[in-house]
Amino acid sequence: MPTTLINSEQTWLIWGFLLIVTAVALKLEQRYNWAQKLSAAVIGLLGAAILTNLRILPLESPVYDNIWTYVIPLSIPMLLFQSNLRRIFRESGRSLILFGIGALGTIVGAVAAHALLAGLIPNLREIAGMMTGSYIGGGVNFVALAQVFKLDKTLVSATTVADNFNMALYFIILVTIPRLGFFQKHFHHLPQVETAKKAEKAQAGLTPVDLAYLFAVSAAIVAVSNSAADYFAAVIPADNFCSNLVRQLLGNSYLIITTATMLLATAFPRFCERIKGADVVGNFLISIFFVVIGVPASLPLIIKTAPLLLLFCFIMVCCNMLFSFVGAKIFHFSLEEAIIASNANIGGPATASAMAISQGWNSLIGPGIFVGLFGYIIGNYLGTIVGNLL
Repeated sequence: MPTTLINSEQTWLIWGFLLIVTAVALKLEQRYNWAQKLSAAVIGLLGAAILTNLRILPLESPVYDNIWTYVIPLSIPMLLFQSNLRRIFRESGRSLILFGIGALGTIVGAVAAHALLAGLIPNLREIAGMMTGSYIGGGVNFVALAQVFKLDKTLVSATTVADNFNMALYFIILVTIPRLGFFQKHFHHLPQVETAKKAEKAQAGLTPVDLAYLFAVSAAIVAVSNSAADYFAAVIPADNFCSNLVRQLLGNSYLIITTATMLLATAFPRFCERIKGADVVGNFLISIFFVVIGVPASLPLIIKTAPLLLLFCFIMVCCNMLFSFVGAKIFHFSLEEAIIASNANIGGPATASAMAISQGWNSLIGPGIFVGLFGYIIGNYLGTIVGNLL
């Protein structure tokens, strides 16, 4: 791995840079029209990518792992305290339709990219199966299918590099699309919600007690949910299809966190309404997450190890987006629903919910998580089928 100005163990320096980039991105979005068109998410992602390619920030660090492990799960309850369970179930049905159309696009993309590049990349059939599972489910499917197809570790590593760079490009495109005139004109849209005014109102009355209360309740939900998910994963066997399906559902901490928070918000709405600052703090945590997404986008590394694999992955996500947007147009669904469904396919529940939060599409947070988790369930099966049929 190339030497960087800051090494992976310099925790405070890395945190400092990540938070500075986050603060600058949020301030620019608040102050300038051009930054609002890009969004703080894209600015933060690009800022981190620049620091990585200038060899200031390392490509890997426990800090990044901690953000995935702690920051994202903690933000989910904060942004679901106002959930309406009936509305979420109703809206998840629409997202599930688009998710299925996008998954079909992922498969078509894998087949098309395999046909174009089969003679140029070794073991492409197996890679196609692995990436089909990953771009319908997520990282857990990537790892599982790498073992199923017994791929060489060097090839898995090169594919990981290509996937990381591809994901950065994908998120930039996906966040930019709602701001383009063509998509604004030719697609239905969600009703506009004045999220900025809500955030300002919530922030104005915040006290240390409010923040303590917010973090205490959120951390308690995450702690109980993680313990429950670990317990279910340990006690439920995975020796047949049905039990494995149940194990993947109940052993997934995101599903438990989401379900627990929504049940709490539905059963005790007054209690949850008294939790102040959830939107403000939750959005801040998600902004840090988007900065971290830009970190793996190392241009020298992708040129050295996997340019054709990057092309392969990019074809797959382009087909996914094409199918998702065409599906939304045919069924008269909103552009925002198509974007979150595509994100749930390619990125998984964490990135789908993060994008919904960052764009103020609060009604799509729950559906994004639900359909993303559904992708985890079906990803291994569809990836295995594609890898064996090509």
